[in-house]
Amino acid sequence: MHTRAIPRHRALILALLLVTSVSGCVAASAQDGARRNIVLVLSDDHRHDFMRFAGGPSFLETPAMDRMAREGAHVVNAFVSTSLCSPSRASILTGRYMHAHGVVDNQRPVPAGTVFFPEHLRRAGYRTAFVGKWHMGHDDDAPRPGFDHWVSFRGQGTYFDPILNTNGSRKKHEGYTTDVLTRTAIDWISGEHDRPFFLMLAFKAVHYPFRPAPRHHGRYDAAEIAYPQTMANTEANYLSQPRWVRERRYSIHGVDHWETGNYDADPVPSFAAFYRRYCETVHGLDENLGRVLAAIESNGLSESTAVIYTSDNGFALGEHGFYDKRDAFEESIRVPMLVWAPGLVRPGTRVMPLIQNIDIAPTLLDLAGAGAPEGTPIDGRSFLPLLLGRDAEWRSHVLYEYHWEWNFPATPTTLAIRTERFKYIFYHGVWDRDGLYDLATDPHERHNLIDLPAYRERALELRARLFEELAASGGLTIPIRPPRGERLDDRKLR
Repeated sequence: MHTRAIPRHRALILALLLVTSVSGCVAASAQDGARRNIVLVLSDDHRHDFMRFAGGPSFLETPAMDRMAREGAHVVNAFVSTSLCSPSRASILTGRYMHAHGVVDNQRPVPAGTVFFPEHLRRAGYRTAFVGKWHMGHDDDAPRPGFDHWVSFRGQGTYFDPILNTNGSRKKHEGYTTDVLTRTAIDWISGEHDRPFFLMLAFKAVHYPFRPAPRHHGRYDAAEIAYPQTMANTEANYLSQPRWVRERRYSIHGVDHWETGNYDADPVPSFAAFYRRYCETVHGLDENLGRVLAAIESNGLSESTAVIYTSDNGFALGEHGFYDKRDAFEESIRVPMLVWAPGLVRPGTRVMPLIQNIDIAPTLLDLAGAGAPEGTPIDGRSFLPLLLGRDAEWRSHVLYEYHWEWNFPATPTTLAIRTERFKYIFYHGVWDRDGLYDLATDPHERHNLIDLPAYRERALELRARLFEELAASGGLTIPIRPPRGERLDDRKLR
């Protein structure tokens, strides 16, 4: 049977028994009632501002995301610690920085002994399930520890007719993958549950190359596209920027040289078509998110379930002449984050402090009243008190790291620190200038202040803090992955 609320007096007793420390925060969920079912919905390449309510394109329709923000919480300043699929997913599942969990690119397997937070939930009595894109270990779709129920596919998967591994058995499923994964997740949610459950639903959408559902393809063909200010190839946009920024627009992940893909979904390729297909794919994602919310309601689980929506990284759509992610500009490192939990999170809540993907694991453990075992290293901290509208001391900045990949060489190794106002970016291994941006006066990061004497002390202060914190946590070791292939000039990875 479905999880139901327990009497108030038992909830208070449970709160006393389950209060635990997660990275310095006290579990707050149990004192607010029964432990909730948790549904974590993760998308891919969805940038923070492409939601209607958040100021996205005027033609973009995202009613489910708008609803989650209206009836729950919008985490306004949500960031990833690495803007790349596998490392970010590992950070979400461990609560640790990339340099700590060791999943530093999209090809390397998860290091032996890695423990993901659903294992802690299982020990606390939760039933757990994973449905969708795993993408750690790349071509391995085998069930992973920590999940009672497993449905996944190999690597990036496909947008249509996916082959899904369901608890060790593979089968082709016809249809649009986002729809297929949603139906699979809803079937599991709608089953009999005699204890709280955790479901992670991880979509392939909206990963490049964008493929909307056939019912949505062309939906926005008449829409006018507002090109970003920094997309134009002008001296004003590149005068103060590092040289690699301008050079990238002519190479991998640059708008003037589409080396890693094309617009083959359209008879007449164009950047406008690329942009519109992205928006149509986001709309289809939102449509399926709405189906998940509707299933929770129809099964009578609204008051006992929390739904968290976010993405593994952002995505540039022409900014600085880029498409893709990896870099430390805002479009790449900021992600959407929404929390819908009727009866727990007050409607219209706006969480303003700087939140990172490493904070998700401790927050969900906190929500479940199921802290990690003593001695378990977690870099993030629970932001549940912030969701509940309570005062809490919080970090003044976030850290970012990305290591150069020989198969995608246009973006250098990047280390960054971002405060509420300033961002300092250090580029390792290139004979180039670093970056310093005042986000209050220059939100589009057009003007690099690194060479201005008036900002020298600010840059030195941020650089020192960045390297002190990375050094203290073992983050200054650069991993190198050997090339693959028999030819010495073979730099392509299959």
